[in-house]
Amino acid sequence: MNKNIILQSTLTCPFCHHQKEETMPTDSCQFFYQCEKCDKVMKAKEGDCCVYCSYGTVACPPIQEDVSCEDNNCCS
Repeated sequence: MNKNIILQSTLTCPFCHHQKEETMPTDSCQFFYQCEKCDKVMKAKEGDCCVYCSYGTVACPPIQEDVSCEDNNCCS
């Protein structure tokens, strides 16, 4: 089954609630993201592979494809 992968996700800063739409990387996980409004650095929550899974409106591409990050080697 071939899914349409969504690459745009809106991140919401847990500190100041600023939102910004970003394009997710397809070849790696993004563990950290610096908010452009408050300059604080978001870190992926425990159990999540990236900031998009923790604070985004859309999960990262490997999760959308039902592939764990370990199987996809995107986090190594």
